[in-house]
Amino acid sequence: MGSCCTPDGSCSTNTAEVSTATAVADSTATVYAVSGMTCGHCKTSVTNSVSALAGVITVDVDVAGGLVTVTTGGEPDDAAIAAAIDDAGYELTGRA
Repeated sequence: MGSCCTPDGSCSTNTAEVSTATAVADSTATVYAVSGMTCGHCKTSVTNSVSALAGVITVDVDVAGGLVTVTTGGEPDDAAIAAAIDDAGYELTGRA
């Protein structure tokens, strides 16, 4: 569990939703399975961390499903995405 979450799975912080909508003709959407996400803060942490990577266009986090969809311009750098998710305090367990 991320450091923001209480034992019952609720979030101890209030954060605004982060969303970006950009369409790129040669983009690639890749879905990753991520463990440890339980709340809106988790979603924001993963979104911000992965969005900071070069080549990432959009990040969509499904906390309930444990899925993160990353849209990149071209092929994604799985190692960099895994490291960004790890830095946010969660674990990328593979492509979904």
